[in-house]
Amino acid sequence: MTVQIKPCTLSDLSALQAVSRETFTATFGAQNTPADLATYLDTAYAATQLTQELENPASSFYFILKDQIVAGYLKLNTDAAQTEAMGPHALEIERIYLRPAFQKQGLGRHLFQIALDQAQRQRKTQIWLGVWEHNLNAQGFYHQLGFHQIGQHTFTLGSDPQTDLIYAKSL
Repeated sequence: MTVQIKPCTLSDLSALQAVSRETFTATFGAQNTPADLATYLDTAYAATQLTQELENPASSFYFILKDQIVAGYLKLNTDAAQTEAMGPHALEIERIYLRPAFQKQGLGRHLFQIALDQAQRQRKTQIWLGVWEHNLNAQGFYHQLGFHQIGQHTFTLGSDPQTDLIYAKSL
């Protein structure tokens, strides 16, 4: 098994859009209405939206490839790109998604290590993320990595306001 991490650029836009839509749908599609899911996918993963995010110097995307196949991706935010005002000392993991066929293979830990390396390189003292209150698998994963809940915020999926738990880890 060969695992590679590759920073995403604008030339990766169509691949990023495809894996984003696939992984979000696989993770949350069954628990949400088709209309709410479609609205979210068409907004959050529109080419114009992803282009803005890729061009933002306070955000970064990384593909993880297993045997040359895109298995998933990571999105990190700092400064004003963070979805909550956590200050200049914090790095946000906004998205860490794996395609279903690549889950439970340790790839999530590879992506987390990239986030940790970036946080340390940028001299951040905290790494944080939001996780859906009903996504117990992800919550367990983050607990294993040393995160603890520090709050919550509303995440709107289509027309449905949902609760994300905010988890943080001091560095």
